[in-house]
Amino acid sequence: MATFKHPAMRKLTDQQVSYAPIDVRLKQVEAAEAFIWDVDPDAEYSYTDVCKHVTGFKSDKYPALKIGGSDLVHDLGLFMEQLTDSAEVEAEAMPEKVLTVEDVSARFNVSTKTVDRWRKRGLPSRRMRFNGRKRIGFLASSVERFAKEHPEDVRRGGSFTQLTQEERLSILSKARRMAKEGLCPTEVGKKLAAGMNRSAETIRTTLRAYDEENPATAIFPGHKGPLTDQTRARIHDAVLAGSPAEELAERYCRSKSSINRIVVEERARRLFEEKLDYMDSPEFHEDGIEKAVAAEPPEYDKQKGRIKPPPGLPAYLASLYRVPLLNRAQEQYWFKKMNYLKFRATELRESIDPAKPRVRELEKVERLVREATEIKNFLTRSNLRLVVSIAKKHIQPGRNFFEMVSDGNMSLIRAIEKFDYTQGNKFSTYASWAIMKNFARSIPKEHKTLDRYRTGLEEVFSFRPDSKGSEFAEIRENRDQRSAIDGILDQLEDRERAIITHRYGLQRGSEPETLEQVGERFGVTKERIRQIEKRALVKARKFAEEEKLDIPGL
Repeated sequence: MATFKHPAMRKLTDQQVSYAPIDVRLKQVEAAEAFIWDVDPDAEYSYTDVCKHVTGFKSDKYPALKIGGSDLVHDLGLFMEQLTDSAEVEAEAMPEKVLTVEDVSARFNVSTKTVDRWRKRGLPSRRMRFNGRKRIGFLASSVERFAKEHPEDVRRGGSFTQLTQEERLSILSKARRMAKEGLCPTEVGKKLAAGMNRSAETIRTTLRAYDEENPATAIFPGHKGPLTDQTRARIHDAVLAGSPAEELAERYCRSKSSINRIVVEERARRLFEEKLDYMDSPEFHEDGIEKAVAAEPPEYDKQKGRIKPPPGLPAYLASLYRVPLLNRAQEQYWFKKMNYLKFRATELRESIDPAKPRVRELEKVERLVREATEIKNFLTRSNLRLVVSIAKKHIQPGRNFFEMVSDGNMSLIRAIEKFDYTQGNKFSTYASWAIMKNFARSIPKEHKTLDRYRTGLEEVFSFRPDSKGSEFAEIRENRDQRSAIDGILDQLEDRERAIITHRYGLQRGSEPETLEQVGERFGVTKERIRQIEKRALVKARKFAEEEKLDIPGL
């Protein structure tokens, strides 16, 4: 229970921890526990009603947000734990007996993991100090009430018994046989759990413990259980690149549905991490704003919009004149639309359940973010001439003009994100001050750095002839080396070629991977990857010598 299911509940908890007095926090903990017992796991609850039950005040935030009952029980449990943790509650000071996880485990003859599952099912817990150490605790009355209302869970958990040595050896033997037949750890766990009347978690824990203690004879060598965040991101990127889910399921020893679920969860994670800063406006909360935003933009002033570029300009500067300048009405329209799209995206994102994201909801938010980004890029292109004109006024001897333009472009982008269009000012006025302020800060700083490390040899270097070869000769040389490398790779075995390709980033658009990353990709240990890589490089050097090829690194 370490992560909130709903960001809104996390924000509510953080707010109470930061601002509510300790006595108020403790009253809210009692209110949350009373509410937990009444929550129906299959029902939905509005966020405003939840705030009313817990804090006594009805919040006007997220009025459309609905929280599922099971998720609400989970988040209320975290709410109680974090508030009691911040209040530094002593277990001995409570008006009744407080039980630890181990006490509950012994009381009902269940495992501590079963007690953790009960917490997720609605057993209210608090984080308190036991002899100076913070631990999870339960009021004795809460434990008894949970046992009374969930007799089946208690009965099923009470049948827990430790594995005998004979049962453990039987599990290992059967698992090894299934692994040789090509079954994954998940499939082995399910089959053995059904056949031996044990939980799948017990089987998986037994197999995992054996493999960790006996790496030389591991049943599933190289398998590390749950996928890492890095692997999940790699699966997401592979699907976007067109890799079939069936192929990835086989590679990572997962089911096709699991791969699809991982892709959606990773997609949601990235969407929640993306910053959506916008300038709020009262009109965003009024009726009819969508119609106003969707209206056609004001037309350009044909006489002032386009200006013919002066002759002799470099290609980059000449291209800036292809985008006409915006008038005040157009600026108001596009800034309003960009900020409204981000406002709507933020609202929709907060209504999404991170634990159970829906593809349709993600697509709506992504579409809004994409449209806002396109408008931001359009506004940037429309004001690049402003950066050039200011850079020309601030250029100094020894300073690269295009570096200044690049630096000014970054200031322009930041200005677009921070500009408050509701004030009625012209954007060029705001952006000009932002760009000049940046130049006023960056130019002296650069000169100070150059003066500090000046050696007296700069003049010598400035008159030194350029020894750089022809650009076309370098391209031809790179192409010849690439052709030679491809020829050598074709002579390696399929597995060797694939490992070398991933290790050194030889595919177009890819980056070199570590031994551990390649090992995860092929389901073997990094030591095994190192051995195969070494063998493949020996072969490659031999092929290069036979063909008399000069390839750097071989």
